[in-house]
Amino acid sequence: MVNPKGENKKSEKETEGQVAQPTEEIQEQAEEARGDVEQTTIRPLDEVLGQAQKAYAAYTDATREVSRIYRENEMQVAEAYRRAEQQANAACEEGIKRAIKAREQAENRAKEAYQKALEQAEKSSDEAITQALKDREEILIKAWQVRDETVSQAWDIYSKVVR
Repeated sequence: MVNPKGENKKSEKETEGQVAQPTEEIQEQAEEARGDVEQTTIRPLDEVLGQAQKAYAAYTDATREVSRIYRENEMQVAEAYRRAEQQANAACEEGIKRAIKAREQAENRAKEAYQKALEQAEKSSDEAITQALKDREEILIKAWQVRDETVSQAWDIYSKVVR
């Protein structure tokens, strides 16, 4: 292990040797050290700046890409809406056609039913009239027979009385 006391003695000796050097050399070394520090500082700053520029460029590229994707998505959504609208319109038109056809069929059935009912009513009416005429004829024939019998009886009574 290193002795901390020994290190102190060594650094003291180095410091004494440096004090013996002329001040100009120390200043030059200090300036070089500052330059090295500045260069060391500048290099990492340049690297950080370069990385920041690269990151910003990547960010702007990503922003453009996101915008492009959003536009594409918007166009796809609009196209999907147009397709849905067309399908809805087609379904509506088909529904309307079916409703009109069903109404026409119902009207035709109603007209046929009305026509049949009208024909049945005429037939029933004709039958009722025919039956009424037949009944009247039968009644008139019976009434005439009753009249004939009554007149005949009256003549028979009269002829007996007159004799």
